[in-house]
Amino acid sequence: MFEKVHKLFANDLGIDLGTSNTLVQVRGQGIVLSEPSVVAMEASTRRTIAVGQEAKNMLGKTPGEIIAARPMKDGVISDYDTVEKMIKYFIRKVHNKRTLVRPRIVIGIPSGITEVEKRAVREAAEQAGAREVYLVEEALAASLGANLPIHEPAGHMVIDIGGGTSEIAVISLGHMVMSESIRVGGDKFDTAIINYLKRKFALVVGEGTAEEIKIKIGNSFPDRKEKRLKMEVRGRDAATGLPRTIMLDSSEVRKALMQPLNEIIEAMKRVLDKTPPELAADICDRGIVLSGGGALLRNLNRLISKVTNVPCIIAENPLVCVALGTGKFLDNLKYQVAARRFS
Repeated sequence: MFEKVHKLFANDLGIDLGTSNTLVQVRGQGIVLSEPSVVAMEASTRRTIAVGQEAKNMLGKTPGEIIAARPMKDGVISDYDTVEKMIKYFIRKVHNKRTLVRPRIVIGIPSGITEVEKRAVREAAEQAGAREVYLVEEALAASLGANLPIHEPAGHMVIDIGGGTSEIAVISLGHMVMSESIRVGGDKFDTAIINYLKRKFALVVGEGTAEEIKIKIGNSFPDRKEKRLKMEVRGRDAATGLPRTIMLDSSEVRKALMQPLNEIIEAMKRVLDKTPPELAADICDRGIVLSGGGALLRNLNRLISKVTNVPCIIAENPLVCVALGTGKFLDNLKYQVAARRFS
């Protein structure tokens, strides 16, 4: 009887609680929500005004009495109370006010976070209404979401580039053999573009413009067959303070992204250097899999292939791999040995 009630009223959830976006998967239904990890509040009362896309539209455009902010930074909670409100909002939105039985929740986390940061994630989910909370490393969840046969006795390498962190892991027999988490991701790409435009062109732009540049003409490796992409960029002149427009091409963006991309490549090399020879041989045969929003940066797989001499492919659904993986974790209890359970 209880099981029937549970199925009707408490759909278990898998959550990719990202720095830039939060995705929610409902068991048996797939991904039902994908919204920016942004909350808008009244500055004086901290009352929530908007969450998700509506709040993101307010970034950089709010009056003094309203704050629009990202409560996640570098893949971890920077504002506990705001994250709790955000998770609660998303849970209620997904459940359509059906809250008679609290759900079990699986949350993808960076492998490098501390026990204190893990506790903050767990407590935020519990306060938001979770009955049980499971934490699973994002690289492991991404490999499940990419449909890799990670439970075989063979090596698989996954690089998951999110908004706040990049997770690099070698997986075999359902466990991470080697891994490294660095706080470099899509947000650092945006910051690199902002800094480059200010330094090279004395042009000040915001996060939204930098993200648009990254998506439209961002690239990481020159392609002789591909013409240089160009884009009009509007911002504020750093010297005069007046509006100004420049024409930016893809080669300039590639230069801007060089530093954060090199940090990811160096972390990848460190992981490969520590990988046992037999697993390294498997990776040479099977290749490296890219997931996360950063995997969509043009020619990134070609750059990694050139640096490592190993084939590099982009997962079928890179943006949603972690969320899909949390759902697979729920679907099959054998995956739960790979995560730490909190109840």
